[in-house]
Amino acid sequence: MPSSSSFKEEHILLIVPGSQTTLAQLGLPESFTPARLRISTRMFPAEKKGEWEPLKVRERKVTKTVTTNGSNGQTDGDVVMGDANGGNTTVESKTEQHEEEETLYEEDPTTEEGAVWPIQHGRVTDWSCFFALLTHVYNTLSPTLHTPVLVVTQPAWTPRDHETLTQFFFEKFKTPAFCIMDAALAACYAYATGTATIVDVGYTKCDVTAVNDFIITEDGRATGMTGCGGDTMTQRLHELLSSKGFSKDMCEQLKKSSICEILPAGTELPGESQSGAQITNPAAAASTGAIGSGDGPRDGNQAQGNAPRGPGVDTDVGDEDQDRQMKDGEAEDGVLDVASIVASGKTSEFLARKEKEKQEKAAAKKAAGEMAAAAKQAKLPNSKRAKASFQYTERRSPEEINAHGRRAADVEAGPNGEAKRQKTPELTTPTSATAPTAPEHFESLASARKEERRRHRETFVRRDIEVGIERLQAASGGILDDIADSIHRAILSVPDHHKRTELWDSLILLGNGSKVKGFKDALLATLNAKYLISPSSTTMFTSELPSTFTTPGPTGTNTPLPQTQHSTHHQPSGVNPLLLAATTSNLAPPGQSLHSQLQMQQVYQQQQQRLQQVQMMEQPKHGQTPTSIGLKRMPEYFPEWKEVGTEEATFLGAQVAAKVVFVVDQGISKGFMTRTEYNEMGPPGIHESCL
Repeated sequence: MPSSSSFKEEHILLIVPGSQTTLAQLGLPESFTPARLRISTRMFPAEKKGEWEPLKVRERKVTKTVTTNGSNGQTDGDVVMGDANGGNTTVESKTEQHEEEETLYEEDPTTEEGAVWPIQHGRVTDWSCFFALLTHVYNTLSPTLHTPVLVVTQPAWTPRDHETLTQFFFEKFKTPAFCIMDAALAACYAYATGTATIVDVGYTKCDVTAVNDFIITEDGRATGMTGCGGDTMTQRLHELLSSKGFSKDMCEQLKKSSICEILPAGTELPGESQSGAQITNPAAAASTGAIGSGDGPRDGNQAQGNAPRGPGVDTDVGDEDQDRQMKDGEAEDGVLDVASIVASGKTSEFLARKEKEKQEKAAAKKAAGEMAAAAKQAKLPNSKRAKASFQYTERRSPEEINAHGRRAADVEAGPNGEAKRQKTPELTTPTSATAPTAPEHFESLASARKEERRRHRETFVRRDIEVGIERLQAASGGILDDIADSIHRAILSVPDHHKRTELWDSLILLGNGSKVKGFKDALLATLNAKYLISPSSTTMFTSELPSTFTTPGPTGTNTPLPQTQHSTHHQPSGVNPLLLAATTSNLAPPGQSLHSQLQMQQVYQQQQQRLQQVQMMEQPKHGQTPTSIGLKRMPEYFPEWKEVGTEEATFLGAQVAAKVVFVVDQGISKGFMTRTEYNEMGPPGIHESCL
């Protein structure tokens, strides 16, 4: 493409569709930022078949009172009539009032009832709905005619899907240039690396791709792997908590909360160590809470720094004689003077006071114990707590909300406890005399929209819900093992053995499904437990090797090579060249000096060193089982991405690629397809231009 057809950064349109959320943006900022437009990847069927709406449209019946003239159906009012003599006669008309029902259509931006999701498991299942979604995104951003488009596709999309998408953009929007980019390559652009293993955990699927020098390894690539996404973890929580009355929406919000955490395999859950331990010393357990006596760690309260159970001074139970004060009827030594109590005639009052003091002391001790237990739980990390609470947001259906944004069942109660219904305001048709002016009309529309937004806000109710150790078992269904196996197969499918070590050390974890707390650490721990070998294990048998053998390294270097027999005039490379030249000077041909022999020996040594290096490179490295596994870190020169995280780094890579392809490269490397090329080759021509 000629350089004269360059594009401006503010005219580039980016679209990254996903199973749940579609990211889009018009223009490239100076410092790449997260997507400015985020919409749900779903549409609603319209009233006309084949058409789609971006929001749910609901019908609402409104009853209004209309006042009309009883004789001719005109509006209420006195009619003035003229007579034959020029005088006026006022005739009072009869008025009638009746109620009419009017249907109002309003959009509900919060509901997903009846929505159609065109992308399922990373594949487009409804192209009509998907095209309507792309049209909605395009119209929302309103780009100019000279706007190139870059679309990031999912790994599961077929070449036929790419052709269909290309035809839609060129025929529908008349775009001058179109580019399709694989999501795995976009992640590599975001992380500024050409070799990496991309793990994209989505809503219902997971994609694992090995990229070697910006080339995708199709063999062994896991695309659209079901049962490994975020929805699978939600279903697992629902299986564990459904018996306690939890709905799927509750489990979804629990998964997104901070108390839901995924622990590495083999980690003990809170309460398992105490419940599984057997008490060997009942006396110690009763007094101190320990399960046994003697030295060593204990699971009781005393071992954790709390007071022993008691009774006694400075214990949980306490001592009845601790902090005593002189009371009526007690002697100086603390002994009750029964004679004085009986003589005073206040025995019943004394006993009542004693009982009251005892109850107050017990209540104070109970409150102090509860406060101490709450403080202790607050200090523990989330993974050590047996129970934790999260805030659940419940949505109320519009049928339960009255015109004032309240539940119909939560109306104000009357004096006798019966429900008191509020009167619905009457809607009257304004006459010409009472018709509002233009400013008043706009103010009424603004207030109506404000009231509508307030009604939608009040359809949500928040409450705290307590959850046990089930919140730590979201990935207990084998998700981590399946993803780890797919990573292992994808890396082993790379034909270049020398790149496998780098692929193990450059894991890139993406997708909103990986946002769950502890998911990355748990996956890394699973990979280390299943496939990692210790570097020391490669040298555990080196003592049995002959002393002339070189010790092998952890990556396979310095592996003993077969000894080859050289000719008699070849000398080992470790011989001093000066000594060699001096001892072989008498064998030199006539006219050859000692200096020339030294140069020949140095050249020979260099050739031997190159030969050894080539032989070492030909030996396969330790690529079958890695010695180190690590996550790749994204560059930190995009400060806006530090706050939102790296789960949507695919969009960042799309911005980098768009600037390189449309602005810097300007089509020299055939990174996009032009309108002229589309007219010549048609939709199949996209395969020669896509990234």
